Amino acid sequence: MTGPLVDPDDVPAWLRSLVKISGDVGAETFSRFSVPPDASYRPASVLMLFGDGPHGPDVLLQRRADTLGSHAGQVAFPGGGAEPGDDGPVGTALREAEEETGVVPSGVLPVAVFPELFVPVSGFAVTPVLAYWRTPSPVHAVDPGETAAVARVPVAELTDPANRFQVERKGFGWKGPAFDVGGLFVWGFTGGLLSMTLSLGGWDRDWDHGDVRELDVALAEHQARVDGRQVPEKE
Repeated sequence: MTGPLVDPDDVPAWLRSLVKISGDVGAETFSRFSVPPDASYRPASVLMLFGDGPHGPDVLLQRRADTLGSHAGQVAFPGGGAEPGDDGPVGTALREAEEETGVVPSGVLPVAVFPELFVPVSGFAVTPVLAYWRTPSPVHAVDPGETAAVARVPVAELTDPANRFQVERKGFGWKGPAFDVGGLFVWGFTGGLLSMTLSLGGWDRDWDHGDVRELDVALAEHQARVDGRQVPEKE
């Protein structure tokens, strides 16, 4: 089941349009990849948790540990693979968020489910679960072996044109939206999903889609700024 899980009037005004439109979008809105028909994938969910922060609406993001075997150091929504006993995609998203960030599920109101999205690099078919954080709880990296950092990032900072650009991997024929905000570098699956969500929610501001940066260079420059050092210029 995809679409709204609650009456849009039961969420804050700034979230209503996103809840309403959740039933009208297909997987092709977010991705050019289709879920394989032969079930050669593993189901997973991510929790797109929005709340009322001190600087307006914000969203919960985490940075994966640098020691992980896959997607090391990448920023993502809390989430992971489905397990026996999960109550569908919503149950998976809530369980994973609690295990990774310490979110208290009872304070989270799931409000919509978006279509399942296939991620070829990992073989997961991911269901994004949109939620409202009606009773925020403290969050942290529960297991440093899996999560390096957890942050509530203001929507206003994500939509600031100064924090947005595109990245590409030469030789791979891939290009996608990215964010450099609050010490986090967001790209890949999460960057694309977040970018489209901001647009569907009516939060988007004009930004320079023509600003395309080579991924490895952009990542190195980001890390240098975080570390307070300079990146050596290429010969």
